[in-house]
Amino acid sequence: MNLGVPDGQIVLAAEQTLYMVFVSLAIGTAIAMVLAVLLVLTGPNGIMPHRWPYRIINTVVNIVRSIPFIILLVFILPLTKAIVGTRIGTTAALVPLVVFIAPYLTRLFENSLLEVKQGIIEAAQAMGASYFEIVWYFLLPEAKGSLILSVTTGTIGLLGATAMAGAIGAGGVGDLALTYGYERLNFPLMLFTVIVLIIFVQIIQTIGNHYAAHSRGH
Repeated sequence: MNLGVPDGQIVLAAEQTLYMVFVSLAIGTAIAMVLAVLLVLTGPNGIMPHRWPYRIINTVVNIVRSIPFIILLVFILPLTKAIVGTRIGTTAALVPLVVFIAPYLTRLFENSLLEVKQGIIEAAQAMGASYFEIVWYFLLPEAKGSLILSVTTGTIGLLGATAMAGAIGAGGVGDLALTYGYERLNFPLMLFTVIVLIIFVQIIQTIGNHYAAHSRGH
């Protein structure tokens, strides 16, 4: 199949996509985990309920999640410029990607943590465990399988977001499809990029399902 683009460009696009996905995923996961734990602990039914911290975090997460990613890309360009020194490029795309994925994962993680049976938390409290010990030794291990699936879902969402990030010259498979495919009416290339994205999604989902099942002892 003649794709009308150098092979090196295709490899570079794939590398840029993986870079954007996994770097933003790592940062976003760390932020989301902290926020999700705080939401669960300070919520109305949490073990250390605090109304205002819960309301503030909950409101901020809802606001950011309500903004479509393509609009978010443009809206936070000044912040992107302040952090990385440029508004375009692969590294610049990390800022909106993190802002996009952190609230998304926060909700997924929150739901995963809330699935843990209350009896486990009560047993930990009865043993005199501290808040940190309850989270680290009881809450997170019990929710591990669900958390892995949440990360898997977030990763696939990020993959789609990187494709849209091509609109600001972020590089990656999406930018390749836009620049060399859509603008030049190169249908074989656009088809190829779709296939590549499908393969990425299948690999990510398969790995996520495997580790989630393994963590549950299946």
